Amino acid sequence: MAETSNIINLVCLSERSEEFRFSNWLIMPTEISFAADPREAGLDPEKVTALLDRANEEVQAGLLPAAQIAIARHGKIGAMRSYGIAVQAGIAQPVDNETLFPVFSCTKAVVSAAAWILIGEGKLDPGERVADIIEGFGANGKDAVIVEHLFLHTAGFPNASMPPLEWLDRIKRQARFASWRLEWLPGSRFVYHPTATFWAIAEIIERRGGEDFRSFIRNRIASPLALDGLSVGLDKAKSRRVADLVFVGDSMTDEQLQLMGLPAGTQPAVTEQALLGINDPAVREVGIPGGGGLMTTGDLALFYQSVLGHLDGSRELGIWRRDTLIDALRVRSGDLSDPMIGVKVNRALGVIVAGDDGLGAYRGFGNGGSPLAFGHGGAGGQIGWADPDSGISFAYSTNGMDRNFIRQIQRGIALSTLAAACAL
Repeated sequence: MAETSNIINLVCLSERSEEFRFSNWLIMPTEISFAADPREAGLDPEKVTALLDRANEEVQAGLLPAAQIAIARHGKIGAMRSYGIAVQAGIAQPVDNETLFPVFSCTKAVVSAAAWILIGEGKLDPGERVADIIEGFGANGKDAVIVEHLFLHTAGFPNASMPPLEWLDRIKRQARFASWRLEWLPGSRFVYHPTATFWAIAEIIERRGGEDFRSFIRNRIASPLALDGLSVGLDKAKSRRVADLVFVGDSMTDEQLQLMGLPAGTQPAVTEQALLGINDPAVREVGIPGGGGLMTTGDLALFYQSVLGHLDGSRELGIWRRDTLIDALRVRSGDLSDPMIGVKVNRALGVIVAGDDGLGAYRGFGNGGSPLAFGHGGAGGQIGWADPDSGISFAYSTNGMDRNFIRQIQRGIALSTLAAACAL
């Protein structure tokens, strides 16, 4: 727990300024887009205002180019706002509530939810061997990998790759699955798999769902919920609405890393070059299942509202079975811990659960939410979660990938903590 204590100490430090500025532009927030007045959504207007102000803080300071935020309850967006300027379709212009942002690994919750549909229909069992679904997958010792391992990041091949454009060629992607090699016995360890296991989940969705995984998500989730801005595999016509990604801030020094209990030279799991690939329209169209989602925060918050509605039976649309959701949101990772920070990972089927051990902030939920809160964050500080206890769902995105992840952690904890307190 020494590593955890060091992170706590650093997160509590005040944020420092950076040289990255947009001094030539006057950065002003767009109009709030309400599906309802905050009170009508069961949200406290004053606390919502504090949340929105915090989201705007780093944009106004010039530390982030643009950001978008939404909070929802009772099936409605109580508040949504967009701030700053981003390059969209080659032009630097103000973002608005129709601007789509890369949400990176927040995508995992949406793709997992597509698989939950198949589980509820009896077309997929988390205990099945992946090799029994995808021919050739069992090569190089992977025959013991089961579907559950893919969701839990315990499959044993965290560094396996799938170049996005290879996905479009079925022969190449089958060869890629077969080429992956184990680094440990499946199920024995947790190490975050940035993309590999979700390529396999996407393949399983296609084989058991009977259609391209991108169209499955569109036809079975986005369209029934009228979430026009929720895309995994972007229609080319919508590419003009996407905020291009940029990297901002200074990288962490070895001294800062060591204070966090991390070895000198520690680098993020995904390289800057890989993340910047999301600016390529061809990559956007592929829809990387582990991190290629493009959407508004309003769509992401309402996606979570629908899951909550199916979970408590208040707003069912026949997308998920309630018993399936209860089982999917059950923590299955036992005592497995994240090797980077030494905290139990609390993994359910494709999402993280806050837990009752007081360490929810390290899992992306801030402070003040319930142990039942679930969701998945994304690279660069993207946020998406829902809390069955309060009924709140929350989403935040930025196109500024902050190299200073102390500040990124601070931002995420602050925003999620403020959001969790917004219920009337």
